[in-house]
Amino acid sequence: MTDAHQTAHVLSEALPYIQKFSGKTIVVKYGGNAMVDEELKSGFARDIVLLKQVGLNPVVVHGGGPQIGSHLSKLGIESKFINGIRVTDSETMDVVEMVLGGSVNKEIVTLINHHGGSAVGLTGKDGDMIRARKISTAVDSQEIAPELIDMGHVGEVERIDSGVVDMLIQGDFIPVIAPIGVGEDGSSYNINADLVAGEIAEVLGAEKLLLLTNTSGLLDKNEKLLTGLSIAHVNELISDGTIYGGMLPKIQCAMDALQGGVNSVHIIDGRVPHAVLLELMTDKGVGTLLVRG
Repeated sequence: MTDAHQTAHVLSEALPYIQKFSGKTIVVKYGGNAMVDEELKSGFARDIVLLKQVGLNPVVVHGGGPQIGSHLSKLGIESKFINGIRVTDSETMDVVEMVLGGSVNKEIVTLINHHGGSAVGLTGKDGDMIRARKISTAVDSQEIAPELIDMGHVGEVERIDSGVVDMLIQGDFIPVIAPIGVGEDGSSYNINADLVAGEIAEVLGAEKLLLLTNTSGLLDKNEKLLTGLSIAHVNELISDGTIYGGMLPKIQCAMDALQGGVNSVHIIDGRVPHAVLLELMTDKGVGTLLVRG
């Protein structure tokens, strides 16, 4: 009976959250360990189906760096990174499209559908959804000014047309989006999945943006989990060096989404089974909550 009571308690605790978020759009950036562990993959798919079943509108944006790297290695193509960004020449971009828009995207769609959902896979090229522009990156050099390096087919979001996603949501489907955009010249561009998720959340007027990571969330200098942070508080943490390095781009993505109208952003540990449900449907949550005010 103890287990039964615990289950009843969890369901009861979830009720006000289900009522509050029913009909709202939730954008989830899916990546990290949650994408490569079989049990976590199945659990994630079940979570997304459950969210849809209780009245929320989940939209999934996924990465796939490890899968891309593995496929490039099998083809004998060396992966090169500058400032953490994959240099993407034409040959590499062909692999990125094949892996992200093909095998990874379709695996997620299949898992969601297997658990009773109705998912549809897309890339940003479908319906001209994600218009991209080419970016370069600056690296330190011996000269006075940093050197700009051509990253190839690496892009950033120029604009998003949400028409296709809106249509799918209205049709009761779950969109699953690979972060590949198209340039003015028709070229394909690989875009950071966090950035795409944030931009899509803004355009859709999402209630929440969830960013799955391989960390427990945002930690202070004593390794204690921080949550319930406002934009002003986050700026203080950046200034005093608490937030630094690889976490900065993710935090900036979260801040941009909040300033763009998303009500809250959650940075959660994708290594925790059912992290999405635990963060959205329980009082305590399992990650870092960021809010505007």
